Amino acid sequence: MRAIPVAAAVLLGAGALTSCMAPADAAMRPDFRFGVEPSTAEPGDRVTVYVERNHACRGEAAVNSPVFDLVTIPRHESRARAVVDRDAKPGAVYDVEFVCDESSGTARLTIAGGHPTHHPTHHPRHPKGVHAGEGGTIAGFDAKNLGLGAVLIAGSLGAAYHFSRRRTDEDAG
Repeated sequence: MRAIPVAAAVLLGAGALTSCMAPADAAMRPDFRFGVEPSTAEPGDRVTVYVERNHACRGEAAVNSPVFDLVTIPRHESRARAVVDRDAKPGAVYDVEFVCDESSGTARLTIAGGHPTHHPTHHPRHPKGVHAGEGGTIAGFDAKNLGLGAVLIAGSLGAAYHFSRRRTDEDAG
């Protein structure tokens, strides 16, 4: 007879734990659209970097890549131009990092001439840190979320203990 309350407490704890977790890809999904046109360019070419403005990207946008200088897209504009470095390696694929307000994302720029086999290991730094490899970890959680999860787990364990002790006392008396 003790199995039913314990099972209920375990299910309550599991439900509390899963309700605190965000999808693993939520931290990697950008909140605004962005890109590089064209996505393939030759060394010395001009490319256009753009952001589509919405609630997540209203301010100034910074665009950074190892293959061109830092570009800033002003608040009331959605496009800017960048010149690909003349020493960019043909066939290489470079990350282009977009940061706008509290959101960020990465696009790719391929350098024409050669086969796209090399992906540079250099990644630009930005205020929020690198977003790679966060799937399935605690990425995107803050102290409030972690505290709430800990309280819910402790509460469910306390409830399980209480119900199991109460049942034992009733059986004894």
